[in-house]
Amino acid sequence: MKKLRLSSGYSKTRSARVLGLLLIAIQGLLGASALLANPCWVVAWGDLDYDLAIAASSSSTRVAGISAGSFHSLLLRRDGTLAAWGDNRFGQTSIPARAQRGGVQEAVAGDVHNLALLSDGTVIAWGPSAGEEGDYGQCDVPAELDRVVAVAAGAVHSLALRGDGTVAAWGDDAFGQCDVPAELTRVVAIAGGMYHSLALREDGTVVAWGGNQMRQTDVPEGLNHVVAIAAGGFHSLALKDDGTVVFWGGYGLISGGVPTGLADVAAIATGDYHSLALKRDGTVTVWGLSTAGQCDVPRGLTSVALISARGSHSMALVDNHTFVPHTTIAPPAPGANRAR
Repeated sequence: MKKLRLSSGYSKTRSARVLGLLLIAIQGLLGASALLANPCWVVAWGDLDYDLAIAASSSSTRVAGISAGSFHSLLLRRDGTLAAWGDNRFGQTSIPARAQRGGVQEAVAGDVHNLALLSDGTVIAWGPSAGEEGDYGQCDVPAELDRVVAVAAGAVHSLALRGDGTVAAWGDDAFGQCDVPAELTRVVAIAGGMYHSLALREDGTVVAWGGNQMRQTDVPEGLNHVVAIAAGGFHSLALKDDGTVVFWGGYGLISGGVPTGLADVAAIATGDYHSLALKRDGTVTVWGLSTAGQCDVPRGLTSVALISARGSHSMALVDNHTFVPHTTIAPPAPGANRAR
């Protein structure tokens, strides 16, 4: 199995399980002038050994998206620029000049790489260099790829959705996760897991391909009315238009499911062995394996607008006047990689 495991470079000299909420003020990431009356916070929990937790006091209208990598994080501003923080061993938080100029429409994180969709329909990727440890070709964007409308990152493979409803994939293909079905068309959303890929078609059905170790590509018979998808380590999620969630696959060595009574869900996300659901009331439900506290939702977390997850790392964008972090730590120096 080729999922990137870097025990030496990602050594844990302190506990990965964080009790309470770690937050870093990032007004510098959003701009000092961003301190407006409407506070928002980017909150992270779970495996925080590489400063994955960040908080911002800013207007939520300035944040367009968040994405969790295994040991790093991305934030997309509404002006089309990016902020990145966390581990930078593979350059995953060193934003390329082309993306720093703005024009980014979407940004997603894999294990140690990132994808950015630009306003001209092209894609850029960064992370491990060619031939470097961790390089599986996930940053080798096909030269002819254009007219892209969405991107998704697997652990060490990448996906792009073209405007004509077809899908391109590249990177690690050890389990066929890049072998897009030839007949796959009319796709409206994509997702990449550890060893598998998902596509949501315009008719509300789901197509899956790649590794099937825990039956994560065995789409439940009759599944329809799907409006969102998410791919984890060995599991898959589908959000239906009635606000319910469908689960298939498992959490590594154990089976999984959906918490009893889970309803009114507006968005879903997956880590390697855990799952997140954002409810319409702004609260978050997390379930699965919590080896690093990734399922321990921070105290008082409400008014959530966005969620993301990868590895043992969970993130949420909070838009809440009353939310106050109960633990804070000083921000790292710009561009610093705080090795343990």
